[in-house]
Amino acid sequence: MKESIRGGRLHAAGGRFVLLALVAGAWLSASACREKTPTDSARAPVAAAQGGSCDQLVVQLCERSGSSESALCASAKELGRVLPQSACVAALQDFAQVERQMDVERKVCSDLAERLCKDLGPDTTTCAMVRAETPQFPREQCEELARNYEEVLPQLQKQEAMNQPLSPEAQARIAAKDAPSFGPENAKVTIVEFSDFQCPYCARASEVVSKIRERYSDKVRFVFRQFPLPMHPDAQLAAEASLAAQRQGKFWEFHDLLFANQDALTRESLEQYAKQAKLNLPELQRALDAKTEKAAVDADVKLGEDVQVNGTPTVFINGKRVPNPTEFELVARLIDEALER
Repeated sequence: MKESIRGGRLHAAGGRFVLLALVAGAWLSASACREKTPTDSARAPVAAAQGGSCDQLVVQLCERSGSSESALCASAKELGRVLPQSACVAALQDFAQVERQMDVERKVCSDLAERLCKDLGPDTTTCAMVRAETPQFPREQCEELARNYEEVLPQLQKQEAMNQPLSPEAQARIAAKDAPSFGPENAKVTIVEFSDFQCPYCARASEVVSKIRERYSDKVRFVFRQFPLPMHPDAQLAAEASLAAQRQGKFWEFHDLLFANQDALTRESLEQYAKQAKLNLPELQRALDAKTEKAAVDADVKLGEDVQVNGTPTVFINGKRVPNPTEFELVARLIDEALER
């Protein structure tokens, strides 16, 4: 999984306090210190069930927050369950005031995004990511990032450099014919994946690969590169076993079995999968004993490091890094665009 600027979420209690200040503070000042009574508790579920004003207020707050997954939206949902209908009606009647208060509350986040985009470049991929992600941050997270701006900016600049297409020479190196692949060698589009058989996000990406095989196998060339991470103790051996399977012409069958069973990648398990894939088991055992494929795995890792692969899965389409290779719709759109060029 790739790390990004995305930070932790605001705790529900803290977020609810912020939203109470925005909504309840404006329209319930006479009862701001009022504790929730049993009558209020009983009334809120009924209002929600009837799809009343509080539901509509929650919808508008979540839309205004920029994301249904934002901390503010989560807090709005909590608040919608406890506010009386009269308060929600009042808030909806003067929602412009709520928006103004939200803008004040979120100004540190909007200022942070604008400052980062100015320094990164307004048309960069990383700026687009900042604009999309920052509205989901709690105010406290934006304040912390702003305080540490001199450390945050270089990291994002490094990320933007990684977003630049690889040179033709680098593209040729990572797409060389020595690796497992499918699709025509002269395809207009070449996709290269660096992967780890023990990485859960790579398992999700493998489902994307299966869909690529189904839809694009006659249009694109797909190349699989090994990048076992040190944190995954069985990934190196699994990578070597997969290349041993490649020598027997069974890489993709073995690839699918490994990702389907990535919680069990011991030597004994690998040999069971070899049997399922109808491999020559003694031949695979000799390869693992002699570490025949270790040098090839290490060479793939070195290739990945040369093109700044720092996590898995990392996927390149015609030398351009894919932002989220676990989402087929995104990958398919990028493939289609590359085919149309």
